[in-house]
Amino acid sequence: MADSSDASPRLANRVLGRIASPRDLAGVRRALEAVAELSSLTNKQQGIPLDLISNLDPCPDVVDLISQSIVDDPPNSLSDGGVIRPGFSDELDGLLESVKEAREWLAGLEQRAREETGIKNLKVGFNKVFGYYLEVTRSNLDAVPEEYIRKQTLVNSERYITPELKEIETQILNAEERQTETENRIFGEVCLQVAARTPALLETARSVGRLDVAAALAEVATRNRYVRPELTDDDALEIIEGRHPVVEHYVRDEPFVANDLCLNSDTRILIITGPNMAGKSVYLRQNALIVLMAQMGAFVPAQQARLGLVDRIFTRIGAQDELASGHSTFMVEMVETANILNNATSRSLLILDEIGRGTSTYDGMSIAWAVVEYLHNHPERRALTLFATHYHELTELADHMPAVANVNLDVAEDAGQVVFLHKVVQGGADRSYGIHVAQLAGVPRPVTLRAEELLQELESGEFRPGTPPAESHQPLLFAEEHPVVDSLREMDVSGMTPLEAINKLYELQRQAERPPKP
Repeated sequence: MADSSDASPRLANRVLGRIASPRDLAGVRRALEAVAELSSLTNKQQGIPLDLISNLDPCPDVVDLISQSIVDDPPNSLSDGGVIRPGFSDELDGLLESVKEAREWLAGLEQRAREETGIKNLKVGFNKVFGYYLEVTRSNLDAVPEEYIRKQTLVNSERYITPELKEIETQILNAEERQTETENRIFGEVCLQVAARTPALLETARSVGRLDVAAALAEVATRNRYVRPELTDDDALEIIEGRHPVVEHYVRDEPFVANDLCLNSDTRILIITGPNMAGKSVYLRQNALIVLMAQMGAFVPAQQARLGLVDRIFTRIGAQDELASGHSTFMVEMVETANILNNATSRSLLILDEIGRGTSTYDGMSIAWAVVEYLHNHPERRALTLFATHYHELTELADHMPAVANVNLDVAEDAGQVVFLHKVVQGGADRSYGIHVAQLAGVPRPVTLRAEELLQELESGEFRPGTPPAESHQPLLFAEEHPVVDSLREMDVSGMTPLEAINKLYELQRQAERPPKP
């Protein structure tokens, strides 16, 4: 099956375009041999759809032609020679035999010339200027036969030719030239015959590709407990315990948490809230992938799925700018949002993540609110929508719009620590837990402590952004000297018992966890 990947349209089109190399033809042969084996295997299997294997033509005539005409391991370039298999062309075989005989005569020339002349150090050589020659040292010039024709004089030797030697040379050169021409012509003829079968080769390549995709999807579905989705004509999406087909393989510390989705004529827009790292983006992507996989004919990672056909999946995910075109992150976001709002239909699926985050809080929240209203109220744009946001105010839309519902990613708090449960539950989130995420990311403790103070003041109304805080509210990130330092300086370590020292250290540790007073 692996070798059949060579039976690609690329190879067939190279043959058709008369640019195929000898190795390309050998690749076609190997691929078709693999296709024959594949066809034999599929014929023994039950339940394989006929449209996957009906056009799986191993083209035995092409295999026979290439096998008979091209050597098993040809050179990449036709100019290297040795491409056509011996026995395929009588004309080429005759030329090869002529060259072989001439070279054998040359191979024995040196020994014969030595015996005839008595010159023991006579040599036969070749260069591109004079061709073949007989070289004799100056000390043996008296023994040179009269029929030898002097061709070149060197310091210590003379080079000669003979009429017979030149005749053999001409015979070899002409035969080699004719051999190259004949081999090129025969290779071109073989390519023409293979090119005549290009339609069958291309259809076979497509069939192999479809079968390869189907086999891969079947293997993935079997290994990962995918189920066959039910496709319907309505516009509802009902997914029970759906999973992300990629992320679930990378979760190491704990099992992947599966989640449900239900969108229908009564609930068309889902407002998804919850803290960062809780799983909103994974939830968005997994549902989009499940819909995409189902409509491409694949089983899906879920316990059960009933899906209405969608015409398109629109996504607005991630933050990026386009510096070359002068577009800011927010501009890119708005361009993509505009495209969605102008082209979505009631049969579309929209995946919107953090619309409005690229601008000020009030502007962003207003845009996000207006987008939801537009999608809810427009008669042609009432698409099924997953809308993730940190603007908790948007959860109020469910109270005013019947087709809007709220869900959130559940979080548990234990002793001041946040545990992300990654479970989608009904209702909106009341907190973003951004400061806890900052702590997990390693933001310095004085910064997160000050952030908690400001958050409490913002939530209570004591402090509003844009107004200068009172002097007491100035963030004191670095005190001139922490009280713990004074306590350490005053300690008489040499006069303390080990138990007293340990108790004092615990006391200083508790004191250090409190921010210093300004």
